[in-house]
Amino acid sequence: NMPLAVFLGGSIGPVPAYNSNGLWLTEVATLAEEARALVDEGRFKGLKLRLGRDRLGDDLEAIAAVRSAVGPDVKLMVDFNQGLSLGDALHRCHALDGEDLYWFEEPITYNNLAGYRQLTRELNTPVQLGENFYGPRSLYQALGVGAGDYVMPDLMRIGGVTGWLRAAAIAGAAGIEMSSHLYPEFSAHLLRVTETAHWLEWQDWADPILAAPFPLGDSCLSVPNRPGAGIEWNEIGVKRYLYDA
Repeated sequence: NMPLAVFLGGSIGPVPAYNSNGLWLTEVATLAEEARALVDEGRFKGLKLRLGRDRLGDDLEAIAAVRSAVGPDVKLMVDFNQGLSLGDALHRCHALDGEDLYWFEEPITYNNLAGYRQLTRELNTPVQLGENFYGPRSLYQALGVGAGDYVMPDLMRIGGVTGWLRAAAIAGAAGIEMSSHLYPEFSAHLLRVTETAHWLEWQDWADPILAAPFPLGDSCLSVPNRPGAGIEWNEIGVKRYLYDA
């Protein structure tokens, strides 16, 4: 009858988070206003911007629009969602390497470890990957060949709580900072017990079915003092979104 983070040997409290709610591959003209709104949702100090438009120039315009809107102190994590070939990734990421970006996330297919090793070695901007790793062995193999500067496992794909803890031990032994992918309410508990905890990816996608969303502010999601994962369902919201298969 205790919070999951406490059960696992940690404590409740704040977890640094960035806002991943928007900034998709939409019209560049809309990005500045959207970026300002995303920062204001939780006084966020980090935003995720999706890149990989048809032209490199369009990606540069997107970065400039967001940066001008939020200023120099907000970190910009950029995500290509595995959308580039290795050759295109090398060309594009080198061109963006001086744009003060916090990381390049998944520029190429997640299992091209040789390609990630090359990108990691050549770029100054850190390379992020890991959301598509299935089980901690995949993370171990990637780190073993120097593929990536950071990792961000997905709680479901990495193997739940047990898989996460094993992956966290591997990342900790390698001195690699570890962030989360999706499931922010659950992942926050696990980051509280991760030696090299880095950033929580925050989205409010579950809020319509939560009776008590986790407290958010000052760019942190706070793990509440509630049993287990601390998730309480809004039964009216759950019924509203029921799907009869």
